[in-house]
Amino acid sequence: MSDAPIIELRNVQFRWSGQSSFAIAVPDFTVHKGETVLLLGSSGSGKSTLLSLICGTILANTGHVSVDGTDLKTLSGWSRDRFRADHIGIVFQQFNLLPFGTVLDNILLPLQFAPKRRHRCTAPKQTAMDLCKSLALPQEIALSKASNLSVGQQQRVAVARALIGEPPILIADEPTSSLDETAQSSFLNLMFDQVASLGSTLVMVSHDPRLGQRFDRVVQMDDIVTIERHAT
Repeated sequence: MSDAPIIELRNVQFRWSGQSSFAIAVPDFTVHKGETVLLLGSSGSGKSTLLSLICGTILANTGHVSVDGTDLKTLSGWSRDRFRADHIGIVFQQFNLLPFGTVLDNILLPLQFAPKRRHRCTAPKQTAMDLCKSLALPQEIALSKASNLSVGQQQRVAVARALIGEPPILIADEPTSSLDETAQSSFLNLMFDQVASLGSTLVMVSHDPRLGQRFDRVVQMDDIVTIERHAT
C-alpha cells in the first residue's frame, strides 16, 4: 500500500437544492492506493452523496476533491465522465445490468467508454471469461441474458464489469444488502481476491458493522461527514 492518497477530500461542502435542503461537509478524508476501506453509516448519513463526490457525478460547492492525482473541478462534464470510466469501477446496489444483454455484453460494456481500461485489456473476451471463472461463474453463463441470472450471479457479473480493464479504484455501494450471511461471505471472498490480485483500491459502503474485520480500515460516516438539513 502506497503512502500517496488516491482519493482526497479537503474542506468539502456540498448542498442539494430542493424543498428540503440537504448539505454535507467533509473536512478531511483520504484513501491510500491499495487500501480497502469500509464506510459505515445508516440511511441518510451521506454515504451516497460522498460516493457521488468521489466519482465526480456531482461537484463540491467548495473545497478540494482529488482522485488519482486529478482535481475533479478542473475537468469539464464530459472529461469527468471519461475520467470516471477510466479510473473507477462501480458496483451499484441494484447492479444496473442491461437485462437483455448477455453476461459477456455487460462485462465488456465499460471498455466502450474507457480508452485507458480498453488499452489495458488486450484480449477483452478472454479477460471477461477469466473474470467469470475467478468469480465462480460457470463459463457457459457468458451468453446467458442478464435477466435470467440469480441475484448472486448478477452481483458477481456486476463485480466483473467493474473490474475489467483494471481500474485503480473500485467503489461498491451496499453490494451485499440482498444476500444472506453465507452468500455474503462467499461473495466478499471472491471480490477481495480479485481486488488484491489487481492491486485496486476498494471503497465500500454498508450499514453492517460485521463486515469491518475484512477491511484495512473502517470509517464511521459520523466521524468524517457533517449533515445539515432544513426546510427551504
